[in-house]
Amino acid sequence: MSATADHAEERTNPAVRLGFQPGQVVQEIGYDDDVDQELRDAIEEAIGSDLMDEEYDDVADAVVLWFRDDDGDLTDALVDATTYIEEGGAILLLTPKTGRSGYVEPSDISEAATTAGLTASKSVSVGKDWSGSRLATPKAAKSKK
Repeated sequence: MSATADHAEERTNPAVRLGFQPGQVVQEIGYDDDVDQELRDAIEEAIGSDLMDEEYDDVADAVVLWFRDDDGDLTDALVDATTYIEEGGAILLLTPKTGRSGYVEPSDISEAATTAGLTASKSVSVGKDWSGSRLATPKAAKSKK
């Protein structure tokens, strides 16, 4: 594939823009009826396989965490999610956008990520109803993997 085709895919596939790559094992936590199915499909297309569900009991390269304000404690959810990923892996935290049911304040995300020992590397709009925050484990933050 040419460099231009790679760049075109980065612009059109949000999963590629978020750093998902072929062959990665990605575990999904917090799936419900309200998730963005197009984003899920884009991630599966980018990695070349299905997302693993919450019952997956091996180590993943990344975790997709759908989280709403009434889902409990965000810090606990992030700490739990880090137990599922390889050292240097990333968590894509997906929360409802401003004004949507279940919206989570950016300051709450930042505080929970810091408390869980994660570094927020970027926030992006990933659909009409969801925003994403890419959170890196300390190893990934240091090595820029």
